[in-house]
Amino acid sequence: WGVPIFLGIMAVVFLLTFTVGDWLKGYLEIGIENLSLWIEKGLVAAQVNEVIRSLIVDGILAGVGGILTFLPNIFILFLALAFLEDSGYMARVAYVMEGIMSKLGLSGRAFIPMILGFGCTVPAIMASRALESRRDRFKVMLITPFMSCSARLPVYVLLTGAFFPKNASFVLLALYVSGILLAVIMARLFKRFLFNEEDVPFVMELPPYRMPTGKSIMIHMWEKAKQYLHKMGGIILVASIVIWFLGYFPRHSESGDQFDRQIAEIENTELDSQEKTDTIEELERLKAIDHQQNSYIGRIGQTIQPVLAPLGFDWKMSVSLLTGMAAKEVVVSTLSVLYTGNADDDSQALSERLKQDRNAEGNLVFTPLIAISLMLFVLIYFPCIATISAIVNESGSWKWGIFVIIYTCVLAWIVSFIVYQTGNFFVGLFC
Repeated sequence: WGVPIFLGIMAVVFLLTFTVGDWLKGYLEIGIENLSLWIEKGLVAAQVNEVIRSLIVDGILAGVGGILTFLPNIFILFLALAFLEDSGYMARVAYVMEGIMSKLGLSGRAFIPMILGFGCTVPAIMASRALESRRDRFKVMLITPFMSCSARLPVYVLLTGAFFPKNASFVLLALYVSGILLAVIMARLFKRFLFNEEDVPFVMELPPYRMPTGKSIMIHMWEKAKQYLHKMGGIILVASIVIWFLGYFPRHSESGDQFDRQIAEIENTELDSQEKTDTIEELERLKAIDHQQNSYIGRIGQTIQPVLAPLGFDWKMSVSLLTGMAAKEVVVSTLSVLYTGNADDDSQALSERLKQDRNAEGNLVFTPLIAISLMLFVLIYFPCIATISAIVNESGSWKWGIFVIIYTCVLAWIVSFIVYQTGNFFVGLFC
């Protein structure tokens, strides 16, 4: 009963992450939206330059604020993991998993770094040094990136909340289980083709069960959450500014000037007021799409988009995956910056903007199937730069870091391709 009980406990953790976390997230979203509107009004009243105003509101606040709203979900996940770890339960999970793990070419002790990977992959990889077998240490370093770290959680929460609101906790659990299954499959392949050393006997001391103190749980939770907050003040802030710059410039293009002329002509016609308003709104929408496509970041996205088009991704998703190599939270901040102003209401939640966004042909850009494909790609592909650095340091060679980059990206493309194309086949077959 050990494994079903463990899966049940993790399901409860994810349920709490969504129910309580989303309840708190809603208040935080309202607060950030009101703060953005208040700052924007203040900047307009102070007659601040339009470029600076856009940088602050559409760049910094949209990027960092988009990540900040997921703090309640992150804190609840860290709180639950800290409780399970301090209670002595995680050691029992490692013991229970020994039978399964040994068949997959890993020691039960290797399950502890993998579980730590649910919080952050970097300390999980560093924890692999406690394993006695060199074979197990290297295998754990190579498969731990498949554990869904907290950095991926904002992407999951955003897309599952938008496209699977009634089954969000189930989809989230399925993503975490998918990561574990991929990890054990790859571990089996690595055992057969890369590491053929003899198994080391499993010996582990089980700590006694105990009720964790509130102080110790809060300390552990804060230590893990502090790393997340540091990212927002560092790499995510810088990434948001860079993404805004690439998306804001160049300001003028030949096609954009043509849209302006058409809008001016419509305003001077004697059309019905409602018809005139609808026509101008449609032209403004097409102008916004045209500007994004001709911006620097649009050109980058369209360059790499053909590689990712078979997975259902448009250029905005392609750019978010590219910037997400720095840190997975940047995927959300990139989408937040790119989709700012594309909805009728700028204060509209990002999830609503994703559901309503349409391309120049008027087709929906995001669908539930594309959301699944994107989440699987984020789960599998390039772990963050900090993780690659940790793998290089622990292995003592750059070749292992490069190997992880290549094989995770290739595997992510293959899995997302199979899921998207298979899903499209059945949708076309039955719809």
